[in-house]
Amino acid sequence: MTSAYVFTLEGLLLKAIVCEETNKKIFMTKRWVIPDIHGCALTLKYLMESMVKPNKNDEIYFVGDYIDRGPDSKGVIDYIMAMQENDYNIICLMGNHEDYCIRAWEEDMHKKGFLGIRSKGKTLKEWERYGGKQTMESFDVERPKEIPEKYIKWMKDLKYYVELDDFIIVHAGLNFRNEDPFEDKRAMIWARDFAIKPEKIDNKKIIHGHVPVNHEFIDLAVNSKDYKFIDIDNGVYIQSRAGYGNLVALELNEMKVVTHSLMDEVDYKGV
Repeated sequence: MTSAYVFTLEGLLLKAIVCEETNKKIFMTKRWVIPDIHGCALTLKYLMESMVKPNKNDEIYFVGDYIDRGPDSKGVIDYIMAMQENDYNIICLMGNHEDYCIRAWEEDMHKKGFLGIRSKGKTLKEWERYGGKQTMESFDVERPKEIPEKYIKWMKDLKYYVELDDFIIVHAGLNFRNEDPFEDKRAMIWARDFAIKPEKIDNKKIIHGHVPVNHEFIDLAVNSKDYKFIDIDNGVYIQSRAGYGNLVALELNEMKVVTHSLMDEVDYKGV
């Protein structure tokens, strides 16, 4: 299944406040964090253009897991690429699903067939189980190596974390068992449980995705001074559990959460 998402500036109009004294335009800079999109390109489009409405001074941090499970992983990346090409201030982080895709692509590129038959490697089998099948369908390909290389390069260029004055944004978490938690890149995209040692990260709060949590927990973490982390992944593709199934965006200056319900048709039934 493939869809064409054409990026337009409709709904993403540059906003400004005109200062009466100087008649200068003072741009209101916001900082948005958007978690796991999982191939739900239509939901992303609605969230961005009807709720986030960023201008080009805003900072937008995507937390990773752009692909898999939803129907249009290609459309998600195309949409973000178009924003980048239109000079929006975007930082994209690596997720474990991009890591899966890269490894499956590299394995498939180097795998030799026997009598013209090319069997599936271990990584491909695992990736398909966790949503890689839907990603390949969105690219209209049957093998990972057939995914155009520009998309693989885009994934390989993703950052693992970003450190702000008051927050650390990462896909999954950090390994605080290390003296330097920033040395363990695998933990940044795969960690599920981690005990935070605030002194190792200058007492900054961690914002991450990776593990879906319900909307009530997100609101609790956002509005609590005691929580050392905020998990903002609401499991956009999850339709069977109350409190899940939305794409979330967190604005860091006001600590405001906006959500958009799932707009895509998702047939993924896995975990």
